[in-house]
Amino acid sequence: MGATDSKLTFKKSIFRLSENGHIAIDDPFWAAFWELPETTEDVSTLFSHADLRRTRDHYFANLQVLILAVTSRLFELRDHPSFPDPDVAPERHALNCIRILTRLLPFLYEADHLEQWDDKFFWRQRAGKSKGKRNGKPEVLFDSRQEQEERVVGSEDDQERDRPLGEELIDTLIDMLFYAGFTVPKSFDGKTKITYAIWQSGVGCHTSLPTSKEFESNRCELLRLLVTIASKSMYLPANTLTVKGTQALTYLVTCPEKQVVLSVLCSLLNTTLKYNPASWRVPYDHVVFKDSRQVLVNYSLQLILILVLYPVPDNPSGVGKKNYYRHFLGRLHRPQDFQFLVDGMTRVLNQPVQANSSYLPGSQKSIQWAPEMIMLFWEILQCNKNFRSFIVGTDRAHDFLILILFYALEQREDLSKQGVVRMCVFVLQSLSAEARFGQGLKKKFEGQATLPASVRLDGFRGTYGDYLIMSLYTLLTNDQGKLQAIYPAMLAIINNVAPYLQQLSMAASVKLMQLFASMSAPSFLLANETNHELLSALLESLNAIIEHQYSSNPNFILALLRSRKRFEALRQFTLESGQAEIERQSRQRKDHGKDASHSAHSPIDACRQRSSLQDVPEESSAFAIGDDEDSDDGSKPTTTSPSTQNSRQASVSSSMDDTVPLQLRGMSEKARGKLPAGSPSFQRQNSSTTLGRSNTLSSSEGGFRPTPDWVESWVPELPLHTILTLISELAPQLPSHGASRASNHSADLQVIQQVHIRGIDPSPVRIHLFEWSPLSLGWYESLLWGFIFASEIGMSKGAVGTWNGTAIKLFKVQEVAAAGPSLLAPRGAVDAVGSNLVQRIGSLNFRNNPGATTGTGAGTSTNAREESTREGGGGQAGPGRPSREGVV
Repeated sequence: MGATDSKLTFKKSIFRLSENGHIAIDDPFWAAFWELPETTEDVSTLFSHADLRRTRDHYFANLQVLILAVTSRLFELRDHPSFPDPDVAPERHALNCIRILTRLLPFLYEADHLEQWDDKFFWRQRAGKSKGKRNGKPEVLFDSRQEQEERVVGSEDDQERDRPLGEELIDTLIDMLFYAGFTVPKSFDGKTKITYAIWQSGVGCHTSLPTSKEFESNRCELLRLLVTIASKSMYLPANTLTVKGTQALTYLVTCPEKQVVLSVLCSLLNTTLKYNPASWRVPYDHVVFKDSRQVLVNYSLQLILILVLYPVPDNPSGVGKKNYYRHFLGRLHRPQDFQFLVDGMTRVLNQPVQANSSYLPGSQKSIQWAPEMIMLFWEILQCNKNFRSFIVGTDRAHDFLILILFYALEQREDLSKQGVVRMCVFVLQSLSAEARFGQGLKKKFEGQATLPASVRLDGFRGTYGDYLIMSLYTLLTNDQGKLQAIYPAMLAIINNVAPYLQQLSMAASVKLMQLFASMSAPSFLLANETNHELLSALLESLNAIIEHQYSSNPNFILALLRSRKRFEALRQFTLESGQAEIERQSRQRKDHGKDASHSAHSPIDACRQRSSLQDVPEESSAFAIGDDEDSDDGSKPTTTSPSTQNSRQASVSSSMDDTVPLQLRGMSEKARGKLPAGSPSFQRQNSSTTLGRSNTLSSSEGGFRPTPDWVESWVPELPLHTILTLISELAPQLPSHGASRASNHSADLQVIQQVHIRGIDPSPVRIHLFEWSPLSLGWYESLLWGFIFASEIGMSKGAVGTWNGTAIKLFKVQEVAAAGPSLLAPRGAVDAVGSNLVQRIGSLNFRNNPGATTGTGAGTSTNAREESTREGGGGQAGPGRPSREGVV
């Protein structure tokens, strides 16, 4: 539809939807919707937000008939024996039907008052006739597509059609992904229309189907509509989505036909992982040309994640259905398939590092779906135990460890990327639950110098374990409080690997001691009612290193002994001593003119503001909590935790315990039994003179109020027995005891390696798994759909995004300030000239094709985009264009 007259005709048809009364379904008017548009941009820009909402709100009957008309036409084309024939059954008609549905559905999903209509219209049985119901096949042969079992469209007699419209639409779209002449090559006999052949070689298939840009473009249109159908999840609150689900996704993932599921699963997987972003290209080619292959890979990755992540809700009968896509992904077992998965994922995850290190800045387009690839890695890690063994049993685990830490460290300061950082930490927790992963951390990390400067440690010569500890310390202490919710997960990682850490460097050991110093500070312990659980978790990690790897970690033992005063004083911690120290620090800050904004408040009130590790002040004097011999106090503690339960399956109920991981809730009975004999009863009384008018430390009115009884409830439970026993046995034997440390460092290490400590027995290794709950699963779904939303905005340059401007409920969309002008993204008058130049270059017609895009079409697209931006929507915060970084 390059001509202006055709665009005007299509726009008039759109206006008629909201201007006339009911239009009959057999009216020739409806044909304009699949005959006139020629591109996705035509539909998305001319069918504006205002047109859609006006028709939906005032002439809904016409919108309903439009859906029936385009779906009926799509079904007719699917069943037509000549499709895709340009004269009898043009593929353009099918593509336009797909585009119209993609444009309409989000505006139906956002309207709460259409919930019951949606259920009745799409998911209730209908009366009528239909042809060619899909035949289920028991087996699939992937090694040769000639041997695959096939289905011939229209081979059955007419049957009573009672299937819901939504089911038939989804089945049609899945069939058309494998439709000869439309998305796959024609079969040898020329008669078979639908062949469930895997598109690419890789998992389950040794040969690739011949393809073309036309086939790949058609696949993109189909995948985009399938993702849009599934996107009803965006318009549900997270707590509702995990329990209720969506009918479209439930129908998709519970498809019992093994051949269909495996063909879709392997096609999407192989298309995603076969893509090589590092192949040779002309520098800056992405500025002028659009890589259609990237678009296909992006939609393939999105759909496979949507299918695999989806938790099937329980039906009213109480019988749970199975997610067959997740099931078959978990059934992969061949080493060559696992190697293919690993190669594909590491290739994509490595690409941003390589793009940033190019000699020509910006000459290579950075792949934007690295977070989605991390998500895919995590899903396979969780559902496939054979893949887990394949990863942790070799050095591949080290590669993923460094890559995941790179993304976590690189993006920790970006507020819009906190979801990615959290996911990276949870992936590491899943990896650390494997014993072989921890055992492999003793290997020397040789490639640290090749890392980007932002994550490189100067002068580092340690092991993978050292790098992990120091990276986690950076995340814990330099996050400005943004990552407090995942402090427990980071401590769980340390706890999981602690029994296997060997040859810890002095630098990593000191970081652990600094972390302890911050977590044992009174201002942190009294900030809320759960921080002491984080301290307990860290102490359990230190105990595990001592009990299981004492002889292999002399540097760690020496660092711990140098902090012995802190450990000894922690056992005597009381509310009174903690309050006194907080008051002392407050006076000290006031005397030095620091923190003037708090000088008018009670020193006690300041403790409530120190719930993150970065807010804990350095301890500069001997105090009741003790002082170490090093004056290294550079870190700061944390607050609450992610939610946990035993099942990934969502449930309606949740308790307050969901906010605290089970693995961080105090000390075990066995640990309590190991307290030194004759330990005091800890029935201390605090003087009222120090406490003032109240015996509680009030953080704020109605807030947390620590009491002496509360302190007494957890101080005896701190797992200090192993550490205090080590200190009492070993400290007097050190040559540096009471002398200069620097002159006796080597002698101290020698004594530590020779002395055998009595009274310390190894306790069983405790593994802290990542456990799913409705809250965490809701967060995870919102993270995925946030990625998809932002990715669509990036891919729809020159057109309106599928969901842009709609009332999204699953996550929040923030508008970000426009970036400054650059060579690749000019602004103002330069922008107009640059955009025109780029378009002219991109539209060069080397084959003298008369159907090339003209400048008039581009201008229409721009105007429509500006109009839709002004309209806004429920999910937008204001004018402008949301970016990938704008999803929270």
